Amino acid sequence: MRRRSLLAAAGVLGVTGGAVTVATTTHSEPAKAAEGVTKRITIYAVALPGNQFGYGLTPDTATIPGPILEMYEGDTLEITLVNTTNQRLSIHPHGVDYSTDSDGAPFNASFNAPGETRKYVWRSHEMTATSGRRFLPGSAGYWHYHDHAMGTDHGTAGLIKGLYGALIVRRRGDILPDKQFTVVFNDLQINNKVAPNTPMFEANLGQKVEWIAIGHGNFFHTFHLHAHRWADNRTGYLEGPSDPTHVVDNKDLNPGNSFGFQVVAGEAVGPGAWMYHCHVQSHSDTGMAGIFLVRNADGTMPPGAQEAIDRFNGHQHAAAAKAAASAPASAETHAHGGTGS
Repeated sequence: MRRRSLLAAAGVLGVTGGAVTVATTTHSEPAKAAEGVTKRITIYAVALPGNQFGYGLTPDTATIPGPILEMYEGDTLEITLVNTTNQRLSIHPHGVDYSTDSDGAPFNASFNAPGETRKYVWRSHEMTATSGRRFLPGSAGYWHYHDHAMGTDHGTAGLIKGLYGALIVRRRGDILPDKQFTVVFNDLQINNKVAPNTPMFEANLGQKVEWIAIGHGNFFHTFHLHAHRWADNRTGYLEGPSDPTHVVDNKDLNPGNSFGFQVVAGEAVGPGAWMYHCHVQSHSDTGMAGIFLVRNADGTMPPGAQEAIDRFNGHQHAAAAKAAASAPASAETHAHGGTGS
């Protein structure tokens, strides 16, 4: 999976002749940023094949899910949303601060009409101390953004069709990952796909991998990652030997929920083709499953991994079987064999 993240406070972001300069983070070092910076980006909402829609940093790079947007506590992100479609739509965030005109909801007259360009401003803040030894939380967390205007005033059609993405607010000093993956459980699909066409995420042994899990639709789910575990807190890391945080490898992922964590690829278990899936059995049986491929440290394929991938591609999930049965006889069967976008 190619890194498409946008770190909205680690460098210069700007619009120059329609191009967006993106500062990315691809190394495992403590995060650093200037305080209180304002970063400006342009996002395009684009119609995609198959009656789907996506967000992108350019019209040609719109994907499902959209780009990972990042900022640090205390920073502001100004988004110019360009609606290239013939549909009413918007962009609505979770977890950050905004005024009603940046709400992204028709209730507040905050949306893009077909073809319209509109600016949305998202702010963030750090944790603050109050009286009585109380602390009010800051904005740091694994959040998400999505349409809130297509189809209905709640953006139901936009969510169904793929208008969503991950939003990360980091605390200064956070460890940055080597790889990032966004996994969206949307009704009975993963990133609007079903197995065996779900994304295959790849990393090399020992790399720090950041997962952002998001739930949409009408079903309750759980997210399970084979052979890897994380602390059920803001980062996925324990803060010391006496940290009582519960360690998990399976967590509820329901509509509107989001969480994230970092793991070390193949830690204590080695490289291989590891599965991620919804642990509601009827959901995994109907195609809510994918592969986390941990390659050898040098990037080569570990023994047995390709055979596992081939078996996954050949396994007939119920949803895929139904689609194949209703397809014309000349239609080709799609096999999962690449990385997710």
